[in-house]
Amino acid sequence: METWETGKGIRFLRKVGVRKRHSVLDCGCGIGRYSMPAALLVGDEGVVYAVDKDKAVLQMLKEKAEAFHLSQIKILQVTRCFELNIPAGSIDVALLYDILHYMDSEDRRKIYDETRRLLTPGGLLSVYPKHIVTDHPLDHFCTMSEDDIRSEIESRGFLFKAKLCGTLSHDIGLNKGCILNFKQSER
Repeated sequence: METWETGKGIRFLRKVGVRKRHSVLDCGCGIGRYSMPAALLVGDEGVVYAVDKDKAVLQMLKEKAEAFHLSQIKILQVTRCFELNIPAGSIDVALLYDILHYMDSEDRRKIYDETRRLLTPGGLLSVYPKHIVTDHPLDHFCTMSEDDIRSEIESRGFLFKAKLCGTLSHDIGLNKGCILNFKQSER
């Protein structure tokens, strides 16, 4: 996975839209499969908020970040990604990768609204809708299609921008998948 975090993941996040000096939110970051490449991409002048509820995985991420001298990773342990103590309008790119299937529709609405609050004008919401009906259906996504997810997000004030497919990090390995990028609509 190190080649993902220091190479392939950087290239993929660059295609997504992460840039040098950006402020990135990685909700449900786990051990940092996306936080690590995002930190390397944003550089010392950027910041990556790595958010998760699991203290053990956050400790592993903290140790990896220290080993790579990545002080731009700010670790936040929270119960929910829609209850964040981050200033409004301070995030350039929000990553909601492989977490939405755990949430019911009400919690998903809350996370979309919180993400909208946090994003800068023109900020980017990037979603990896893993476990939809055509991709190992699971939990709250087991009957939902990609179009359902897209419509749900658009209903919360986002405009669909692009679909990017390729090799993605998932759990302890890599697999083919697609992410959906959205821009927030005018407030």
